[in-house]
Amino acid sequence: MSSPTIRAGDAAADGAVRGARPAAVFAVVAAGVAMSNLDLFIVNVALPRIGERYAGASLSELSWVLNAYAVVFAALMVPAGGFADRTGPRRAYLLGLAVFTAASVACAVSPGVWSLVAARVVQAAGAALLIPSSLGLLLAATPPERRLPAVRGWTAVSGLAAALGPVAGGLLTQFDWRWVFLVNVPIGLAALAAGARLLPRPPARADGARPDLPGAALLTAGVAALALGVVKSDDWGWTSARVPGSLAAGAVLLALCAWRSARHPSPVVPPGLLRLPAFGPATVANILFAVAFAAMLLSAVLWCQQVWHWSALRTGLAISPGPLMVPGLAVGAAPLARRVGAGPLSFLGCVLFAAGIGWWMWRMEDGYAAGMLPGMLLTGVGVGLTLPTLIGAAVSAVPPRSFSTGSAVVTMARQVGTVLGVAMLVALLGAGDPRAISFDAGWLGTVLAAAAAALACLTLPRARRA
Repeated sequence: MSSPTIRAGDAAADGAVRGARPAAVFAVVAAGVAMSNLDLFIVNVALPRIGERYAGASLSELSWVLNAYAVVFAALMVPAGGFADRTGPRRAYLLGLAVFTAASVACAVSPGVWSLVAARVVQAAGAALLIPSSLGLLLAATPPERRLPAVRGWTAVSGLAAALGPVAGGLLTQFDWRWVFLVNVPIGLAALAAGARLLPRPPARADGARPDLPGAALLTAGVAALALGVVKSDDWGWTSARVPGSLAAGAVLLALCAWRSARHPSPVVPPGLLRLPAFGPATVANILFAVAFAAMLLSAVLWCQQVWHWSALRTGLAISPGPLMVPGLAVGAAPLARRVGAGPLSFLGCVLFAAGIGWWMWRMEDGYAAGMLPGMLLTGVGVGLTLPTLIGAAVSAVPPRSFSTGSAVVTMARQVGTVLGVAMLVALLGAGDPRAISFDAGWLGTVLAAAAAALACLTLPRARRA
């Protein structure tokens, strides 16, 4: 089996770039990573307010404000790593920052929902450039013996963004929903100014193969077609030719993407990675768990704001106890993962997550303290046990010189699951008044997705002790 394509960061595998300051580099790349990950969570809370601004926009249309970002972010992740290979991670990171910051302004001034979706597509392209190049820069600036703690810190930034996203979204939406995008501008400009002075210049890979942009386009169109078919199933009806047609088109496009990936020297999804014993099962479990997580988060926001009529800030505070548990569990559960194995621990996390959703189905109407809070805490524990464990299991199966490639594929898989989770929830809730529909259908779908993820976790091989 040929080794998978090497991505940004592998050039620094032998030693740190001379003169680089790891702490300063970490601060600069953390700003970009935090912004790109925060936008995966902060917009959820603002979505109902965005719907009020664009009168007449349905929930299925608004869902593309979330899905467009996740689809493009997922599809461009690995090709963006190839771009960083050829141009150098410093140039790719600064370009990604500039694109993301400019697109944030375009989001804030969008005159309509579809212009907002278009700006989110550009924003996602900038985010896709940020993630693999940020890890490459961090590895290039860090001595080999300190790289593992540095990578843990890099991943903790994403977890912290997930924890703070709902609260930050609620607070900013109190002033105006546009601030959830405008807040990126001063952070992006400061990171650009600091990055131009502080980031190292690791060499570009002259032998880096050109990324498969047609393959990325096929992946983007395929996932978008699947999401469209699911989201519009309530409006079009399952007996309409448009729903099965969209689903069939998505399946064909994804099959073509897989066919190209098997033949391209720099594929969107490297087949060699998927053949690794732990990587394939962990990636499948990641997709399924991301479906459940995305549906859970959006359903909680919709319930708080459209059933209880809470403000965006109160909604963010109500949701935050669950995500706030994730960073601590991500670190604290590491010894347990080594003792019992990634499969059993992530299985337990999926079960606890499903139990939290089941609690909502049973007690949500009893109010926050007796209904939402216990379920949110259970889902938070489930996410903290499952998500870091699955990511660690996938990445640890990858050869060291292909770490960035493996990380990009895992991130891409999570974004695909996010798109499908939002689409599933919108389809199960329907387009009617949330007060007149039952959230139980959406929560039942979430439980089933978590159960499927739990079964996938049991297929993970037990890691051998060193």
